[in-house]
Amino acid sequence: MAKDLDQDMDLGDSFISVSDEDGNEFELELLDTVGYKDNFYMCFVPADMDEDDDDYGLIILRSYEDENGESMLASVDDDEELNAVYDLFMERIMADEEADAEDGEN
Repeated sequence: MAKDLDQDMDLGDSFISVSDEDGNEFELELLDTVGYKDNFYMCFVPADMDEDDDDYGLIILRSYEDENGESMLASVDDDEELNAVYDLFMERIMADEEADAEDGEN
């Protein structure tokens, strides 16, 4: 599932609007970005979905340039790659939460 990043960055710095292969449009909120093995990944959550919804969860997409030099996003199909990137995101989220907790103690 590839998405044209330039055309879809229309909701502000931390939100994007994307369309899937069926033409369904939805909004994502960017949580963080990370590099892994010479690739750049973005971690999102659905912005237009309730957190209690069964389909709510992290969405990890790989950023790349297509043959025309356009920035695109694609789903990560390799389970090993997806798990490694997920682990990196979770490490960063936990480190941020620990730093916030330490700041609150001071």
